Amino acid sequence: MHRFPYKWTLKDAVFTKDKGTVFSCFACGGGSSMGYKLAGFDVIGCNEIDPKMMAAYKANLNPKYAYLEPIQTFKLRDDLPDELYHLDILDGSPPCSNFSMAGNREKDWGKEKKFREGQANQVLDTLFFDFIDLAKKLQPKVVIAENVKGLLLGEAISYVREIYKQLDESGYYCQHWVLDASRMGVPQRRERVFFIALRKDLADPFLYQADMFTVLPKLKLEFNEMEIPFENIAEKEDISIKDDTEVSKYYDLVECGQSFSTKHPKGHFFGDYKANPKEPLNTICADPNHGAWHPTIKRMINFNEAILGGSYAMDYNFVSNNPKYLIGMSVPPVMMAQIATEIYNQWLKYI
Repeated sequence: MHRFPYKWTLKDAVFTKDKGTVFSCFACGGGSSMGYKLAGFDVIGCNEIDPKMMAAYKANLNPKYAYLEPIQTFKLRDDLPDELYHLDILDGSPPCSNFSMAGNREKDWGKEKKFREGQANQVLDTLFFDFIDLAKKLQPKVVIAENVKGLLLGEAISYVREIYKQLDESGYYCQHWVLDASRMGVPQRRERVFFIALRKDLADPFLYQADMFTVLPKLKLEFNEMEIPFENIAEKEDISIKDDTEVSKYYDLVECGQSFSTKHPKGHFFGDYKANPKEPLNTICADPNHGAWHPTIKRMINFNEAILGGSYAMDYNFVSNNPKYLIGMSVPPVMMAQIATEIYNQWLKYI
């Protein structure tokens, strides 16, 4: 039995809004925001740079405050409502492609680039620090930031040290956890790092000696829910694709769970694989043209399978966004609902 169902609807969900207030930055289509709402929080607003994503966020979550602008200008506003200075949680998922092991990593660090059509050029690896600037200004009780696991690897660890340093200087105790959505009631293996920081003036009741030199607020984030295999969300009544595309011609050559790259002479199509029906999906990627393929039907996972794999609401209105792209860019709602519930139960209910 899972704490939160991965198959759910906005129409029938009960959002109690009695656990505290949340504001979400880099909000995308609202994956994390829906998670907070499932956990009983009141998500009062968002900041997002992509107009198409903001349109979907508004259509589904109807925020009280919505700021469509870069965080670099948002953090400088002097007209923010008083509610934003009394938040329980400031949430954010700074764009992280520069740290992904699937990207260029160090080659792109410090460079301006467009994250998506219609957006301004940004240096993606500094957005995390713009988010910390906002936290320093608003002083929420808790700061939560999600990012790719690659941020902890190789030379990128210097960014982690700077994240800790800047949060410390902003008045927060910071810790991080690597969590896998498949152990949290999501039908998808998705490892992400979560930086969670508690404001120092609230931390006394929770402090413990982490090691000889470090004192931290105690927070236990251990999830061990039963994995949900692809066969639980797979749709069988569908037709194979008729055109023999460059990618699809490798479908019949691979076994379930195997990447198409194993059969490509140059190792291409690493991100395409035949799903194993007995295991959760691999991480749903933001590229709608690549990713998981059905194990017995020659097609990529379809609309409903992607929604279930991402634990999105079945009646979510994607507006003009490609569903797989939006889901691939998002924190799975059930994943965030699990984290938010523990933060409330272990910290916020006692503050």
